[in-house]
Amino acid sequence: VQLVESGGALVQPGGSLRLSCVASAYIINTASMGWFRQAPGKAREGVAVFDNVGTITYADSVKGRFTISKDNAKNTLYLQMNNLTPEDTAMYYCAADKEARASWWLLVRPAQIGVWGQGTQVTVSS
Repeated sequence: VQLVESGGALVQPGGSLRLSCVASAYIINTASMGWFRQAPGKAREGVAVFDNVGTITYADSVKGRFTISKDNAKNTLYLQMNNLTPEDTAMYYCAADKEARASWWLLVRPAQIGVWGQGTQVTVSS
């Protein structure tokens, strides 16, 4: 199983970015998928998860600013990030849970997820 992220960049505070994660058709249509991030010296944390019954869970720190979405026809998971702050600086990872567990459960248990992309760097700085 392969997940390929893109879209990370250096952006100024208040700016926007859209991350993309291309997966196989099987994964997009059957797995729960999400975005996680890891800043230097910190543990990996959940950002947003979209489970296979369509339920979405966001971390409190990104609610109202980030939007997760999926385009099954393009086999792609997205993360639209608006009003970025320096605290959003991290490596962002796409992940897929082939057991298709609930989004609220996966958001806080990244260690339980078996499939990961290579990551894409987001840096928010002036």
